[in-house]
Amino acid sequence: MLFHLVNKKRLGGQTHFPQLFFSQVLFVSVSLALGLGLSGCGYNTLVSQKEAVNAAWAQVENQLQRRNDLIPNLVETTKGYAAHEKEIFENIANARAKLIGAGSRDEKIDAANDLSSSLSRLLVITERYPDLKADKQFARLSDELAGTENRLATERMRYNEAVNRYNTSIQTFPAVLMARTFGFQSEKYFEAPKEAQQVPQVKF
Repeated sequence: MLFHLVNKKRLGGQTHFPQLFFSQVLFVSVSLALGLGLSGCGYNTLVSQKEAVNAAWAQVENQLQRRNDLIPNLVETTKGYAAHEKEIFENIANARAKLIGAGSRDEKIDAANDLSSSLSRLLVITERYPDLKADKQFARLSDELAGTENRLATERMRYNEAVNRYNTSIQTFPAVLMARTFGFQSEKYFEAPKEAQQVPQVKF
């Protein structure tokens, strides 16, 4: 076969051995590259990192839900002593509704940050109301909220670490080629707003 191809070239035929050879080499190289890319250091790794991000986010959502469940009672208790602080109560209600109605993860992160900021402002005003701070129900709810905020901060950190690993991978060669081919997109970090970077504390 090789002799025949070479003879055709010598006789002025249309088959060119060098071109055919390099085409075969290119095909084998591409096949090997794809095979390596689809191995544990390529596609499978991206899938695993993506799943790790999703798992970490699920834990964040658990804490967001726990916080959401605490808010109505906390607000109602506060209203009993500071009913005229309507703007803060409205901001909390709107932020909570926005979080409940959020669809995408990005929307949930934005809504959760809005709610964190509103809650921080709510706990700041309690310093003006000694009777409110002395209320046992408010004290219990504030403690539960502080504990939830601590757990939320921990899960937020773990989520951001998972996002960092994943986002770094899909931007690094050669995984970036695999990411573009299969539609892997970067994930949004969950950064706490400035107002809520410290866990709200109420001094009794």
